[in-house]
Amino acid sequence: MPLTKSIFRKNCIKKIKNTPKESRYYRNAMINRRLMFELKNVKNAKILFYYPLEFEADIRKALNKMRKNCEILIPFMQDSSFKIVPFRLPLKRKNFGIYEAGNTIKNINKIDIAIVPAVGVATSKDGRLQRVGFGKGMYDRFFAKLKKRPYTIFIQPEICFTKEDICDSYDIACDLLLTPKIAIRPKRYVG
Repeated sequence: MPLTKSIFRKNCIKKIKNTPKESRYYRNAMINRRLMFELKNVKNAKILFYYPLEFEADIRKALNKMRKNCEILIPFMQDSSFKIVPFRLPLKRKNFGIYEAGNTIKNINKIDIAIVPAVGVATSKDGRLQRVGFGKGMYDRFFAKLKKRPYTIFIQPEICFTKEDICDSYDIACDLLLTPKIAIRPKRYVG
């Protein structure tokens, strides 16, 4: 049976959810360390972070550290996608268990860096590393609306990777994939 995106997604979610809770602290510490290393020289940038779900990589340490020198933004669910709003407390738990900051009338449509959670990653024929998410397409629709593609970092709590070309052309690609153990940069591509 050929590998499909749906089967791959299910396998990756199972792998992530079956990771022992004891190793999650170490895993999250390593991801935060790697992410902070990548962002160490970034100042005065607009950075899209995500606020983690229980089984996603917890990058709140990096988020809080970057607040000192950058404008931090997070998703705010809207229709079948989201818009981005400034990160500010208190956060409220909304659809899908996602925590959101309050809405804003400000229309923010330019970001410099996007930190995006990934369930899995697949290599396309042209060498791109494409995201397999939870299947809702929210990040894909959001990125399609941006005028300029930001530097994009995928975060995975456990490496779940395939060289099979299972993604669609609209699935977003990254400039860097970070996991607790490795960092992968895609082959060069025109995109």
